[in-house]
Amino acid sequence: MKIAFVGAGSVVFTQGLLADLFAFPELAHAHIALHDIDPERLATAEGAARHIAEVRGAKPEITAHLQRRPALADADFVINIVQVGMDAATRTDFAIPARHGLRQTIGDTLGVGGIFRALRTFPVLKGIAEDMAELCPDAHLLNYTNPMAMNVLYLSRIAPRLKVTGLCHSVHWTMHDLSALVGVPFEEVSYLAAGVNHQAWVLRFERAGQNLYPLLDEAIDRDPGLLRRVRVDMYRRLGHYPTETSEHSSEYVPWYLHHDSEIERLRLPVGAYLEIIKENAASYERTREALAAGRPLPVEGTLEYAPQIIHSTVSGTPRVVYGNVPNRGLIDNLPADSVVEVPCLVDALGVQPTRVGSLPPQCAALNRAYVSVTDLVVRAATDGDPRHVRHAAMADPATAAALPVERIWDLCDDLVRAHGELLQPELREVLGH
Repeated sequence: MKIAFVGAGSVVFTQGLLADLFAFPELAHAHIALHDIDPERLATAEGAARHIAEVRGAKPEITAHLQRRPALADADFVINIVQVGMDAATRTDFAIPARHGLRQTIGDTLGVGGIFRALRTFPVLKGIAEDMAELCPDAHLLNYTNPMAMNVLYLSRIAPRLKVTGLCHSVHWTMHDLSALVGVPFEEVSYLAAGVNHQAWVLRFERAGQNLYPLLDEAIDRDPGLLRRVRVDMYRRLGHYPTETSEHSSEYVPWYLHHDSEIERLRLPVGAYLEIIKENAASYERTREALAAGRPLPVEGTLEYAPQIIHSTVSGTPRVVYGNVPNRGLIDNLPADSVVEVPCLVDALGVQPTRVGSLPPQCAALNRAYVSVTDLVVRAATDGDPRHVRHAAMADPATAAALPVERIWDLCDDLVRAHGELLQPELREVLGH
């Protein structure tokens, strides 16, 4: 069993995934092939992997590769965690929109931050897909890189035979936290969620057949402070709880970030992701320094889906995870060629998405705005049409609420200039008005 990590220099995330993988006896002797283009980060990832294996009592084969192709050769699973442009590109995604008067909190899924993160990532995804078609055509690609829906949709269009599932922990942790909020042990809760990544909806929330939404209503009534959360505000108005944080959720709709009063009422941390990347960098430095000094590292599992999928496929143990996959009839009132987030059965036959049917119409309406932006971004890349980059930004709900159309085009031009060589050549054109 060979498991390749692309972007293994995302050391903190790699550590958590490896801790989960090595906890399964069936995977304790796997070949772990680590790939990153940064030699220092790759060496740190390799050192962390060897330490985690030792602590877990696993005896894997661990190899490190500055070139991608040797890591992918004959792989059974490929885990993608690349971040193209790293922190510098992310800071650009915040700084330039802020100069134009556009507020963002996370900027990795929709909006101009998500659009340009996707456009930077697509050339790398194309290379991965081409290499996998040649070197490991039967491997399953497990993608963690955001923007999830854009990346999975792009891969589904350029490499339709590739087995790809996008993975995100938002549904799991939403339900974990909702269970705590209503005072019901998570292990006793049954739930169903569906929609799109970072904007799925809790359709059922039950214990032993009892609807738990009334208990959530009671918890909100007891604590008026909960009304100062975007996702609670959306739940009260839409009737279904969204599966991502308030910071994320505020960016996918036109109602919040453009208004000072809403930012204050809902305590929205504009630019929150800039603090997150600082902490991620600090965590990496702590790991690097600990390895250099021979100090022990914490080895903690993360309950991420990729290790569970790999274990279920290898062992036949059935599990249900949430995956981002091409729609293909899974959700009736979303476009058939969009990417949706639904529960998936995983066993020895691999990942098998579950048909959900129709979403509540008010939830589907918001998801359709989201998938329209996603479709235009992917079309910009596959058609080589720079106008579609601007069309995507024009269609984005939060961007359209904040800026007149000429400013949206100016903003896209500025981001094209800033990201330059990271974009595919056809999309580097500055269009003006």
